[in-house]
Amino acid sequence: MSRNTARARSGQDRTSLYQEITDKIIAELEAGRAPWVQPWGTAAAKAPLALPRNASTHRRYSGINVLILWGAVIEHGFTDQSWLTFRQALSLGGHVRKGERGTTVVYADRFTPDDERRRAAETGEEAQAIPFLKRFTVFNTAQCEGLPDEMMAVAPPVETGLVLPQAEALIRATGVDFRIGGERAFYDPRHDFVQVPPPQAYFEPINWHRTALHEVSHASGAAHRLNRDLSGSFGSKAYAREELIAEMAGAFVCASLGIVPTVRHADYIGCWLEKVLREDNRAIVRAASAASKAADYLLAFLPHHGEISAASATDEGEAAGCAAAEA
Repeated sequence: MSRNTARARSGQDRTSLYQEITDKIIAELEAGRAPWVQPWGTAAAKAPLALPRNASTHRRYSGINVLILWGAVIEHGFTDQSWLTFRQALSLGGHVRKGERGTTVVYADRFTPDDERRRAAETGEEAQAIPFLKRFTVFNTAQCEGLPDEMMAVAPPVETGLVLPQAEALIRATGVDFRIGGERAFYDPRHDFVQVPPPQAYFEPINWHRTALHEVSHASGAAHRLNRDLSGSFGSKAYAREELIAEMAGAFVCASLGIVPTVRHADYIGCWLEKVLREDNRAIVRAASAASKAADYLLAFLPHHGEISAASATDEGEAAGCAAAEA
């Protein structure tokens, strides 16, 4: 097979995978469900509130893989947020039960072929890296047998009826100008401050923290922080894209702090569908990657942040979240 043919097939596979992911997210949104919102507080919920992680390497999954694995936990009623590849299960003395179906996660990166390096050296030009996308199949530990006992232990659900002090501590630690008052929640990028109504204005006090973390996620995109595009006016594509990023980032931070994530109203979902997802099948992957970066940025202000980091990808080349690879 020629290099050009291999590259063409790789590109087709990458495009197909982006489309598969986007189609699944759109189907969930059209059904009135957001993949980053898990009904952990309902009777049907079985898994503890947490970000998914690899049970062998202990690395957190990030970006689009968080949405994929949360969705699998919800769909199949798994009792844990821990995952393994088939070979990792074997290496730990266990195995995947016969007949179990795995969940596909993705790893995206770039590489520079040897012939491209030589061409660049001969011409003095910069070598061009080629993006690639790999699929990995992982299994929830609930689908495995024979694993060490500590891996099979399910943490008790986090009580979410109380306002968790970690949320307030995180907001203070970020140094974001955070103001309480008024009748609406927003982030002002021009003057770099967040304003949220007082907790008593909410039917449930926990929702104040969800809202606050959503707005602080917007603040993470300021030019002197993560430098995202915050210039979009209401109703624009840029505005919808940033709302989608903040929505997921807020959910990732909530999950890390033990707060059940929630989603905005149907008009927000319609805006995402119309302005972002239907027009670009890579938009959800890029948004999820940016959301993980925002969550990591915010969580890094907490002591012992490494224990709850969302482990974001480092650049667009890792837009899918790279914790799928075996370590």
